[in-house]
Amino acid sequence: MASRPKLSGIQKQVLVLYRGFLRTARLKAPEERRRIESIVLAEFHDNARSVDRRNFVHIEYLLRRGKKQLEQLKNPDITGLATLEVKK
Repeated sequence: MASRPKLSGIQKQVLVLYRGFLRTARLKAPEERRRIESIVLAEFHDNARSVDRRNFVHIEYLLRRGKKQLEQLKNPDITGLATLEVKK
């Protein structure tokens, strides 16, 4: 059986944040849940491709921003998640 490589602390934080978004999405309406899940998946994939793994300052910024967004999404009065596209 192949062993998985050990995850760094920051990698574990990213996975906890990702799972948190997916768990919170389950608490929303079904159509909004699918929309939230697709937005979260796209954001995490985009950042995984575009952010250098050694750029810890930027990764920590994204983690802080993600945690704030997750806390807002956990609010029962918040029904969904929106994205903002910035052209580069």
